[in-house]
Amino acid sequence: MELFIKNMVCPRCIRVVNEELTTNGFIVEDIELGKVVITSQNPDLAKISEILKNNGFELLEEKSAKLVSEIKTFLLQYTRQGNLSEQKLKLSAILEDHFQRDYNYLSHLFSQMENSTIEKYIIALKVELIKEWLVYNELTLSQMSWELGYSSVAHLSSQFRQVTGFSPTEFKNLKNHHRKGLDEI
Repeated sequence: MELFIKNMVCPRCIRVVNEELTTNGFIVEDIELGKVVITSQNPDLAKISEILKNNGFELLEEKSAKLVSEIKTFLLQYTRQGNLSEQKLKLSAILEDHFQRDYNYLSHLFSQMENSTIEKYIIALKVELIKEWLVYNELTLSQMSWELGYSSVAHLSSQFRQVTGFSPTEFKNLKNHHRKGLDEI
């Protein structure tokens, strides 16, 4: 049985869900961000839901909620893969191809369920990645700009300031970096 799970955003989430389900007697056949396949045909969904809830996750049962969760997972992976400047296709075309659905439908559904657009969600993901890279001094602003598909460092800096209220340099110099978990975006 395939189950969709909200708030699975990293490898640690995969490990926690796998360990918790296995510990509670469920046989995990396959697991990835936002999705787990268990071998039981009629599992106790109330028990699974409780296990997940106790660990900060949510079992998704509605088809539209599942699709939005899949979109968010895809966008997270897409953003984290880097080299977005090399992408030849627009994000809308990439989403249409991946989900085999019209972008207008995906965009409308996402906006309806999340009270935010796909574009704003991508920007929020990019800003959180920039914050992470700034805090850990991993990349230069030029490298960040390239990895995240910005046209220039000025564009990255402008968008970062719009979202956070700080320039990247000001943010880096803060004592408290005000970072969000990716599941909070």
